[in-house]
Parts: sequence; C-alpha cells; structure tokens
Amino acid sequence: MNCAIQVEGLRKSYGGRAVLKGLDLQIAKGEIFALLGVNGAGKTTTLECIEGLRTCDGGRVAVHGRVGIQLQSSSLPAHIRPMEAVRLFAKWNRAAADPAMLAALGIDALKKKQYVQLSTGQKRRLHLALALIGDPDIVFLDEPTAGLDVEGRVQLHDQIRRLKAQGRTIILASHDMAEVEALCDRIAILSGGAIAYLGPVSGLAEAVGGRCTITIQTPQGEESVRSNDLSATLLALLEGCREKGVPVLDVRIDHGSLEQNFIHIAGGNGK
Repeated sequence: MNCAIQVEGLRKSYGGRAVLKGLDLQIAKGEIFALLGVNGAGKTTTLECIEGLRTCDGGRVAVHGRVGIQLQSSSLPAHIRPMEAVRLFAKWNRAAADPAMLAALGIDALKKKQYVQLSTGQKRRLHLALALIGDPDIVFLDEPTAGLDVEGRVQLHDQIRRLKAQGRTIILASHDMAEVEALCDRIAILSGGAIAYLGPVSGLAEAVGGRCTITIQTPQGEESVRSNDLSATLLALLEGCREKGVPVLDVRIDHGSLEQNFIHIAGGNGK
C-alpha cells in the first residue's frame, strides 16, 4: 500500500482509563477513509493524535504529506469577512489561496458578508476552503455536513469527490451512514479502543457473519427466513417450492443496512 498515514500500536489513556489500546492502521494515498464509532469509542482521540493535536502515550504515527484540517466545532470572529479569513490563513500557512478552489467553493460570492451573517452551509464551505490553503495532500473532515440541508450536503459531497479526483487523501469522521456509504473507499470501526472492522463498506455485511434475510414471494404470499448461509438456505427454499408445485414470483435478499451492521459491530457484537 502506498501509504499517506501509518499508525502502529497507538495507545492513549486518560487517568486510569485506556481509550486506545494499540491501534494499527494504514490509510492509502488518494482514498476517502472514514473513522467510525459510537460516542466514547476513541475516534476523536485517534484523529487528534494523527493530526498532532494530542500527544499519544505509546506507538507511532507517520503522516506522509501536508495536512489540512476542518474541525467540527470550527469558528471565526463574528465580524470577520470570508476573504479576510482567507488572507489571514494564507499568511499563517505562507501560501497563496488557489483562486480556482475559492471559486469552486463559492467563497468569492461571500466577500461582502461577515462571518456571523453566513448560513451553516456557507460556513462549512469557508472552513473547507481554509483547510485547503497550502495545498494539503491529506484533508481531515470532522462531520463536514452536520447541520446542512439536502442541497448543501450534495454540494459539499461534490467538493469532496473533486478533492479525491485531484489525488488528495480524505479522512472523514461522520455519524451519517448514508454519507459514508456514498463517499468512502474504506472504513474503520472502533469499539472499546480497538479496531473492530477495517475494510470496504461492501464487506461489512460479511464481517457480521454474512447474515441476511431471504424473502420468497409466491401466489400464496411471502415467506421470509433469516440465514447465515445464503446459498444453502436459498436453494432449500426454492427446492421446497418446486416440490410443492408452487411458482416463485420474486426473490429478495437483504444483507442489512449499513446502520444495522455498524451498530452490530460498534456495539461490541462483532468481536
């Protein structure tokens, strides 16, 4: 793997409580990666250790590239104007802001407004623009669409996909499973300070045991069966219908929603 981030044996405790218990993690360059977990699972601590905002008690973190960070609770002075903030962050980063990036995020259109006058979506776009000053290779986005309406979410998702197309690595923290499913190449689910699942979203159903619900529709109605063995159960149901001379009108297979599988693993049942 051509790594953007390598984490080896990451440990962190608060008082006598171990929050991270030896995390091992690799994130590839150019992928959109989500770090997930219920409250208290350690995802914020993990992100802060990787970002350099918090010291770890043990282990190693290697970040290969320049970093931009959009924090969930970011804020600016009420009366600062967006382009003033851009110039300030550009000076801090000793880099010029990309005019094309500012135009794509709609920052130019906000130049006459003060920060306090911006909508939630406009603030989110501004904070993303500030995170991108300095042309980072790796971008951390913490709940980037929280509080946005549908249009704002779609626009920000488009921007995230553009960042990936430019070859940037995106680290996403989100409670929105639909967002994760739409954007991410891989996910890691933390549970009890350890990684309970690491892989593509599509592999999550198999990770919880391959459980599925098979529904057979016939002229007599529907029959649903829960199974851990899709092939064997489906064949048995179809064979039973054939032996009874009952025609099969439809077959539906439900592997469970991302939310259901996430809860199963994040709650500790997937270990």
